[in-house]
Amino acid sequence: MPLLDVPIPDEPAALPYDLRRFLAEADKRVEAALADARTPAFVPSNYEALFPVLRTLFHSTLLRGTTFAEWGSGVGVATLVAAYVGYDAYGIEAEWELVEEARKLADDFDLSAEFVCGSFIPPGGEEHVLKAGDYAWMTTEEDSSYDDLGLAVEDLDIVYAYSWPDEEQVVAELFEKHAGSGAVLLSCIGGDNFRLRRKMPPKKKAGKVRRK
Repeated sequence: MPLLDVPIPDEPAALPYDLRRFLAEADKRVEAALADARTPAFVPSNYEALFPVLRTLFHSTLLRGTTFAEWGSGVGVATLVAAYVGYDAYGIEAEWELVEEARKLADDFDLSAEFVCGSFIPPGGEEHVLKAGDYAWMTTEEDSSYDDLGLAVEDLDIVYAYSWPDEEQVVAELFEKHAGSGAVLLSCIGGDNFRLRRKMPPKKKAGKVRRK
């Protein structure tokens, strides 16, 4: 099932005051996590730019549903922005310290999102990652997180990921193979640039025409 690029509607949205306050505090905690230097693969997204994208998608007809998951959620800011917009938001992160920070941030701002510690790689996708190479944040050593979430990968309507450049293709391949038909992959490709792709249903094979 190929991935089809989908244009993201350009509908800028001003940041509400409470979201600006949240992001200001989140920036401080992200800086603290980076200074701690125990998770060198953690790179924050542009969360101010992400908000209008998630908001536009939420109110559009592009999504089949509102179940959001972030693959590699770090301190949880993107997942919590999704929760603020109204998604059923889940974050998957392999580093326990970051999961704890994400849960604390959610509690401090009364945002409803669930964070689990483990691998976001779909069950059965480990071999594909191992063949592709050695990637810092795509661990295959942790347990799969989907049982803890009570979800299957096919249940996810929108997956968000901010991959290192050499990892983006592997993430797309995992999504293409394991996500449900109609689900979308939103990728941050640097700065305020995002890419949206939908998993298309398989093409129906043309039936054979019988000769009379």
